[in-house]
Amino acid sequence: MTTNINPVIPGFHPDPSVCRVGEDYYLVNSSFEYFPGVPIFHSRDLVRWEQIGNVLDRPSQFTVRPGREGASAGIYAPTIRYHDGEFWMVTTNREDVMKGHLIVRASDPAGEWSEPVYTTGAIGIDPDLAWDETGTCYLTWAFPGGIHQATVDPATGKLLCEPRLVWSGTGLAHVEGPHLYRRGAYWYLLVAEGGTGPGHGVTVARSDSPSGPWEPHPANPVLSHRSSPHPVQNTGHGDLVELPDGTWAMVHLGVRPRGSFPESHVNGRETFLTGVDWVDDWPLIVEDRYDVPQAPTAFTDDFDAERLHPRWIAPGADPRSFAVPTPGAGLRLSAGRTPEGREAERLLAVRARDSSWTATATLPQGDAALVVRIDDAHWAAVERQGTTVSARAVVGPFDQVLATAEGITADHPLALRAVANTQQYSFAKGPDDIHLGYLADGEFQALAAIDGRYLSTEVAGGFTGRVIGVEGLGTDALVTRFTYAPDPDPVPATPMAMPPSTDS
Repeated sequence: MTTNINPVIPGFHPDPSVCRVGEDYYLVNSSFEYFPGVPIFHSRDLVRWEQIGNVLDRPSQFTVRPGREGASAGIYAPTIRYHDGEFWMVTTNREDVMKGHLIVRASDPAGEWSEPVYTTGAIGIDPDLAWDETGTCYLTWAFPGGIHQATVDPATGKLLCEPRLVWSGTGLAHVEGPHLYRRGAYWYLLVAEGGTGPGHGVTVARSDSPSGPWEPHPANPVLSHRSSPHPVQNTGHGDLVELPDGTWAMVHLGVRPRGSFPESHVNGRETFLTGVDWVDDWPLIVEDRYDVPQAPTAFTDDFDAERLHPRWIAPGADPRSFAVPTPGAGLRLSAGRTPEGREAERLLAVRARDSSWTATATLPQGDAALVVRIDDAHWAAVERQGTTVSARAVVGPFDQVLATAEGITADHPLALRAVANTQQYSFAKGPDDIHLGYLADGEFQALAAIDGRYLSTEVAGGFTGRVIGVEGLGTDALVTRFTYAPDPDPVPATPMAMPPSTDS
């Protein structure tokens, strides 16, 4: 039996939802405070995925808030479905939660999605859409205390009945993330329970009706890695899909914690894949069904296209409002935060996706910074003002310049490097070290390094992961090249001997 430890979509891509149309699969993820919202991917085999766009890519479709207050707000847990010739996506924007959930649709998932309609009266998070054989559409969502449901007109968002509680789960904490399916004689309700941390898991129930009453699976949770040595933890929030041959699979989120006890994860919750068998009309999760290789993540962007690649995002702002690519001339960034500022104002970023990586930015004009961040209170940067380059770290109320170098001209790319910790039995190691520096003659020149725990979810809190980005420091700046590449993890050191037990 193999242990699958590779995500199919690495980096901060949580709460996956998937649907199939013919031989094609489409998958969406939560995006929280980052714009554009709801990244959408395409695959033909469930293992290799390519981002084809973002569902919510216009300010008219949703709002996000910058700053510390906006962190881990925004877009929660979308669901994507295909029905009657159209793709439908439903999600919750925490900034507008009292409007209800928002629903958009498209005939081409890589194209333009509609303006949203809102399900006024359905308050909560993690909505799902499902249709029965008569065409009735069921909106199912999480609200404190359990899973709620109402019938809905998805074209207008109008609820067609009063919402009601349909299931309270199995007794674990935080029942959320519902998905409703019909298979054979039964309807199935798949939910997440246990909280989106170490206790997370997937539970399921079935019924003769889409509204219950629900019979819980006798072996719930059907997926959980809690209290196990598995290198992928916090597994939960699954979504099922039927393959063309009649077999089934499930995508779900998980994290890859590393470092000293109690370990830390830094790239957020990622998307993983399992197989599903059916035994006595119950789903059985088969975790080793798919051989998932390490996903290709390296890229170089010279900004030669007229539009930004869909991988580019910004916290609390539309990147197109401040980042303008000009083919052959690079990317013009409008002035962002001041050199003394702590909160990102116009940060153009991508998700970190590997345990070890190097990112560089060539910035021939303007004062600028290359930043790795969780949120505005947890970040580190290489900042260049004139010919002075500084390594700076912000952790909560602490803000420190760690080192500086003089005489570093604009033809020296700024550089960041994450070096994974592989010393399994060290008692004083974070998940990695973040090295801050620049390139000289193509070689990395480190100014300073910080423990990666300071830029982990366990320290910062919230639901996101690290992003890496560039911003102008009080002036416009020009970016002519950005590179990101995974580095091989260092060879593990010989494990130190474990200390003798003190138990009597």
